[in-house]
Amino acid sequence: MAEAAPVAPNAELLEWPKKDKRRFLHVVYRVGDLDRTIKFYTESFGMKLLRKRDVPEEKYSNAFLGFGPEETNFVVELTYNYGVSSYDIGTGFGHFAIASPDVYKLVEDIRAKGGNITREPGPVKGGSSVIAFVKDPDGYTFELIQRGPTPEPLCQVMLRVGDLDRSIKFYEKALGMRLLKKVDRPEYKYTVAMVGYAEEHETTVLELTYNYGVTEYTKGNAYAQVAISTDDVYKSGEVVNLVTQELGGKITRQPGPIPGINTKITSFLDPDGWKTVLVDNEDFLRELK
Repeated sequence: MAEAAPVAPNAELLEWPKKDKRRFLHVVYRVGDLDRTIKFYTESFGMKLLRKRDVPEEKYSNAFLGFGPEETNFVVELTYNYGVSSYDIGTGFGHFAIASPDVYKLVEDIRAKGGNITREPGPVKGGSSVIAFVKDPDGYTFELIQRGPTPEPLCQVMLRVGDLDRSIKFYEKALGMRLLKKVDRPEYKYTVAMVGYAEEHETTVLELTYNYGVTEYTKGNAYAQVAISTDDVYKSGEVVNLVTQELGGKITRQPGPIPGINTKITSFLDPDGWKTVLVDNEDFLRELK
């Protein structure tokens, strides 16, 4: 009986992201007034303030908010840079999404707190899902999606991309995500793909949107990145390096510890320039403690 052909080192390495222990940790973006945003998110959305820190030597403060503890849930990391009161969100960033059992009531609560409702609650065109859209004080859009109880109410980050198939392939190969759903809406000239580590109703997903004929977007300076956990930033960095050679994108920080706190990370841009940071699982949990 012939021996099985040896597995090529690259092929074996590319299997790593599917075996790795990964989840979305947080999304980082900049705001012009930290206390104003904390007040809006806690009072209007029902998020909890999980931690807040001021770093005067580097002239910034940040706050972490979400619907559950950082050990298990996806959260937002808000960054305030001293003296900067507004940012350009750009045309590429789309929205965040929050799942709620009663979108109509949530919208009324947000309206009562002075929130800006940009789409009243109601079924999506041609469907039965109930959604609404609101803007926070900095102009970030939040989609509100009516869903039953879920372990992760902070359920989506939507980003626009110039080549959907290339982006899907990148997130599958570089980050081990699965394509959960792809929907083409020719009547509205766009296609969306949901990618992530579990089904939409169970966890946070990345929603990638392609608008027909649009290949580039402005990034602005408001939205920063998503952070994802890994058991091995070095091996994960090797995979990303291989995939960027094939599909585009680039590593912006080689794998290694952050000076001072020693949490191991690596960061990179996807082919559209959207940034992801991979964070060592054990280091992240140690940092929280």
